[in-house]
Amino acid sequence: MNTKNRIKVRDAHKNDIPKITEIYAHHVIYGLASFEEIPPEASEMLARFKEICDAGYPYHVAEIDNQVVGYAYAVQYRARPAYRHSVENSVYVDPSMTGRKIGSALLQATIEGCEKRGYNQIIAVIGDSDNTASIKLHEQHGFAMAGVLKDVGYKHNRWVDSVFMQRMLKNN
Repeated sequence: MNTKNRIKVRDAHKNDIPKITEIYAHHVIYGLASFEEIPPEASEMLARFKEICDAGYPYHVAEIDNQVVGYAYAVQYRARPAYRHSVENSVYVDPSMTGRKIGSALLQATIEGCEKRGYNQIIAVIGDSDNTASIKLHEQHGFAMAGVLKDVGYKHNRWVDSVFMQRMLKNN
């Protein structure tokens, strides 16, 4: 059976937090998608999860063979009230499972969840201009380049850009 056909995207549950924590830790330690430098403990990831879910934002996991292989969510883009109609998305995939359309399935579910909730647009803040996989993923889902902040982060002994992409949602 094709792996793509076995991807199941569902709402995340608190029981998923250990695997979510593991996936995120890898990206914090080895990658540039997150500008965090120390991976949060599971208790912190659970607190973040609860905050996102309690606020009514979509939070999904992808499974293959009943194993969590990635997760995605959306949060308010910024805290000021005027931003309440815009969300920022995040997508993280288990590093051993990349290239299998897991990120695509998660991003699509997040977009649909944001549309159902009536948001105006979704913004991607991508760590590093060299993160072509994430940039391409977002382009494939209708995101357009909005701009690049050059050298705004310093991680792994180098300066890192933030790439901004955005997509209007079907509520306009």
